[in-house]
Amino acid sequence: MGRVVVKGRQAEANAHVPLPVRDGVSPSYLWLTETLAGGMLRFLCERFPDVSREAWAARLARGEIVDAKGAALGPDSQVRQGMRIWYYRELEQAETPIPFHEKVLFQDAHILVADKPHFLPTIPTGRFLKETLLVRLKRAHDLPHLVPIHRLDRETAGVVIFSHNPDSRGAYQSMFQKRVVKKTYEALAPTMPGREFPFTYRSRMQDAEQFFVSEEVEGEPNSETLIEVIEQRGGLARYRLHPHTGRKHQLRLHLSRLGAPIVNDAFYPVALPCKGDDFRSPLQLLARSIAFDDPLSGQPRSFDSQFSLDWPD
Repeated sequence: MGRVVVKGRQAEANAHVPLPVRDGVSPSYLWLTETLAGGMLRFLCERFPDVSREAWAARLARGEIVDAKGAALGPDSQVRQGMRIWYYRELEQAETPIPFHEKVLFQDAHILVADKPHFLPTIPTGRFLKETLLVRLKRAHDLPHLVPIHRLDRETAGVVIFSHNPDSRGAYQSMFQKRVVKKTYEALAPTMPGREFPFTYRSRMQDAEQFFVSEEVEGEPNSETLIEVIEQRGGLARYRLHPHTGRKHQLRLHLSRLGAPIVNDAFYPVALPCKGDDFRSPLQLLARSIAFDDPLSGQPRSFDSQFSLDWPD
């Protein structure tokens, strides 16, 4: 079978979607850029080798893989250039329940503001599907068009804004693009003797060779964080962090490079072995608050997390 480039993503809420949201999970799709021989079952098995042939065959038999018009595809259906295939993402193994619960801080006709606990991913990724903030909220509040306007790392707790109205979504997305949203974080990390606060730290960041972390390199800064101290206890401090940019892992990397890695950070300064489903040591980083002028009404809005950080004994 020849090489094929496939573009896939979760369904956009305002696009024509031939499959409904199922138990909080939106269907995903693939764009095919080549015509290939061998049929749909062969293509799916080679495109997704981690999923068994038996599983794909069963899903095709149930009519759960369809084309753009909603017609069910079979094992021998043609694989044609320009096709869009719709399917539900499934996990081969059962998810481990995450024993922490989100809170809804606000909801109106346009947005939902949630308070995310530590360890809960914002969206489906990797081995997480239903145990994610997005799917939990869709299921609990019957909001099929819900999408996050921004995201938090799985390890970070705090405030996340979602849109559930496709007609007004662009107005809220533009706030983040224009950087008019004020985000405040808190973190527990070692003290920085000799530093005068507040101060601003800037650096140039990029993805590291290990795809899941970032690194600093020489060059024009593309990341900036204002750092304040709220209180100190022994050798630790509670910092208030104001990111003026939104690079991946920006706060975690900045504090680490300053010699004050966040308590329980398993990525910085050194990536440690995966802790799996060990929930005993949450990263002490919290998206404390978010504030903006509502793009529709012009009214100021501010939302604060109800979670708190845990000082070590």
